[in-house]
Amino acid sequence: RLVEKTLFRSLGIPTAEFVTIDGAQDATAAEKLGWPVIVKTRRMGYDGRGQRIVDDAAALAAAWRELGSVPSIAEALVKFDREVSLIGVQGARNERVFYALAENVHRDGILASTVAPYEDASLQQQAERWLTEIMAALRYRGVLTVEFFHTKSGLVANEMAPRVHNSGHWTIEGAETSQFENHLRAVLGWPLGDARARGHSAMLNLLGRLPPRDVVLGIPGAHLHDYGKSP
Repeated sequence: RLVEKTLFRSLGIPTAEFVTIDGAQDATAAEKLGWPVIVKTRRMGYDGRGQRIVDDAAALAAAWRELGSVPSIAEALVKFDREVSLIGVQGARNERVFYALAENVHRDGILASTVAPYEDASLQQQAERWLTEIMAALRYRGVLTVEFFHTKSGLVANEMAPRVHNSGHWTIEGAETSQFENHLRAVLGWPLGDARARGHSAMLNLLGRLPPRDVVLGIPGAHLHDYGKSP
């Protein structure tokens, strides 16, 4: 997370304010962010893992120990209206395509639903410019996703995923070319496919017990993807 946020800032992409936490003695450094803050491990944090919200230095030091006393960061909480993500693809000859912005809802740090497109031309253009800069800086190839907070002052980058992303599962049926196909096209050096949305899509992330197949498939326009994972 530290390398990620440092990259964002070097490219002029706004992020939450943050400080590094390398030991319990660093907990007081977070005071300048204003309480509460969120402490996050720098590695292996996803779907809400490796994170704690704390409201003072003592709680931060305790949370850091609970998280394994590993290198971490503390971030100021961001007030936002919604969360959105942008998926981009860069090919073998630096050609790029972008999917429509998607609006995401998380529960307990895990993606619960996505609706796409989130139609805002200025936000779309801004996000595409920033993803272009990231992919160019990394000499990237394949699908890359950046999650943003949409605040009153604009977009604030939260984190990126250098891979196909769960907020892009709607592209399987909802876009001319899915994120999965375009990832393979990019890796194999093939021309990138059209990323335009075919209409509006909604994706629900089902965790644990699944609803009956016949109920889901009986809904006009609905599709079910069971990835065979255990609850």
